[in-house]
Amino acid sequence: MKLGKQYFSSCDEGENYVDAEENAFLDLDDEVVTEKPGPIQIVLAHEDDHNFELDESALERVLLQEHIKDLNIVVVSVAGAFRKGKSFLLDFMLRYMYNQNSSSWIGENHDPLTGFTWRGGCERETTGIQIWSEVFVIDKPNGTKVAVLLMDTQGAFDSQSTIKDCATVFALSTMTSSVQVYNLSQNIQEDDLQHLQLFTEYGRLAMEEIYQKPFQTLMFLIRDWSYPYEHPYGLEGGKQFLEKRLQVKLHQHEELQNVRRHIHSCFSNLGCFLLPHPGLKVATNPSFDGRLNDIDEDFKKELQNLVPLLLAPENLVEKEISGSKVTCRDLVQYFKAYIKIYQGEELPHPKSMLQATAEANNLAAVAGAKDTYNKGMEQVCGGDKPYIAPADLERKHQELKEIAIKQFRSVKKMGGEEFCRRYQDQLEEELDDIYANFVKHNDGKNIFYAARTPATLFAVMFAMYIISGLTGFLGMVSIATLCNVVTGLALASLCTWAYVKYSGEFREVGTLIDQLAEVLWEQVIKPLGDNFIEDTMRQSVTNSLKAGLTEQMSQHAREMAMAAERTGSFSLAEDETFGAAVAVCGASSPSGLACATPMDPAEAAQSTQKRHWTPEDAEPTKIGQAKMSGGHLGSVVRDSRGSEVPLLGVSTVHGSQ
Repeated sequence: MKLGKQYFSSCDEGENYVDAEENAFLDLDDEVVTEKPGPIQIVLAHEDDHNFELDESALERVLLQEHIKDLNIVVVSVAGAFRKGKSFLLDFMLRYMYNQNSSSWIGENHDPLTGFTWRGGCERETTGIQIWSEVFVIDKPNGTKVAVLLMDTQGAFDSQSTIKDCATVFALSTMTSSVQVYNLSQNIQEDDLQHLQLFTEYGRLAMEEIYQKPFQTLMFLIRDWSYPYEHPYGLEGGKQFLEKRLQVKLHQHEELQNVRRHIHSCFSNLGCFLLPHPGLKVATNPSFDGRLNDIDEDFKKELQNLVPLLLAPENLVEKEISGSKVTCRDLVQYFKAYIKIYQGEELPHPKSMLQATAEANNLAAVAGAKDTYNKGMEQVCGGDKPYIAPADLERKHQELKEIAIKQFRSVKKMGGEEFCRRYQDQLEEELDDIYANFVKHNDGKNIFYAARTPATLFAVMFAMYIISGLTGFLGMVSIATLCNVVTGLALASLCTWAYVKYSGEFREVGTLIDQLAEVLWEQVIKPLGDNFIEDTMRQSVTNSLKAGLTEQMSQHAREMAMAAERTGSFSLAEDETFGAAVAVCGASSPSGLACATPMDPAEAAQSTQKRHWTPEDAEPTKIGQAKMSGGHLGSVVRDSRGSEVPLLGVSTVHGSQ
């Protein structure tokens, strides 16, 4: 698989970057600053909040030098997992750039390897993104000059970086480089391809919409290749191996097919290089400093094939974005734009495979529970169902909500109890929102609810008409005029509402009228109606209680009279003035109290044990309402002996005194 375009041009023979003369850099004030070439941090990683910051001044100091700022740029970046020799490889690229016209550019056997900082061990060394401070100006075979920039990146998947951190660094380096070297160990595993898919998609999201492949060249560099008998070291063996790994097969699982199609769709050129292990001294010697005499010959041989493949003048790939070549000045602006996107919240955050799977698992459970709830509610108040009482609808909602939540809890889910609880809360909120829509749908079936707006507007017109007439009659012309205006507005609103409902046009106006009518109904008409009904009900209940109490008192007095009659300790008086028969208990009654109780005249006449009192015998002197005593209504009469007798009740009063 070809790498496409031609790569790097020439430098002065024998020039070594360690002993190179100090370069002159122009800052923004055109002041000359001299410093030795070395790695410069342009993207800073903040471990406390896992955010990244662009050092704009450092980037501008390198790329806005007068002699290179308008040149097309070639950016070669190395990315991959941490502690896999990325910086180690870049230092050999530096040796080539400073000595590329020499056949012995790889250096002497006893020369230590310097440049980008590197070391042995298991802890990470590089953080963020670094570039080499010297930008190499190379003449291509066609005579054009290009600027070559080498970029080193923070290793992915260390113990201090999140998936978002790894994706951001990889995406930034891929978006800004023309050649991305994907540094892998021993083999291309499926998780390597999945991570590549995630990282490149994260980069593609940050770029503007494009109709071409967003990235240029991707070189899979397989370190410590242990199977040369299957695929030989170098580019040709790597080409065969990569074609086999990225092949989309007919009976392959859809997930595996999608990963491979995605990688093919993202990069214009794909390549692979198989590199042997550098030797045990490199891997196990803590004092190894990069001297060639400690490195195996196979590694040195393949290294001398790999580096020119990337950096020889005829193989250089100039950076392009959306089909346009990018200059050093342009790259500064792209860096600023891309870092702002990753600092913001516009992009979704990449997640670990467990977290992504747990989210998908819980979302599927939420969707299933919502579907159960929706089906149940459709059977209760769906489109063809009649209107249902709001209380019954609320009760059914609670029943179906409990069923849906129980179904959500019964599904086996990943992420733990606390993680799943967030999705249960989300489910409950969504069910309440769905219920609110069902309530509106059900209310729409209520003919009285549908007639609320015209009824409210008609009530306003009627009330304003009455008030206008009364105030006009009383000479309050201004109030009458105001009422007439309100009447006219209500009439116009009613006509407009009717037109909207008939034609379906100007629905926003109809909604506004409905909302206004609802406010009037809820805040004015309904409270007045409720108060009127409440007062009416209260008066009816009061009257009923009074009538019942009077009847109860009459019955009680009648029972006492009958009891007194049986004991013979009473007298009967019928007062013609009152037209009522009054049974009077004398002092000999069992209660020891004189009493009078209403008695039917017919019953009194039938009693043979009582004598008939005449008005002279019982002359009422104080007839009238008295205070209640022991729950009985009392009045006072005087008998023939002049004694006052309290009446516990009078059945009928035809006169007064």
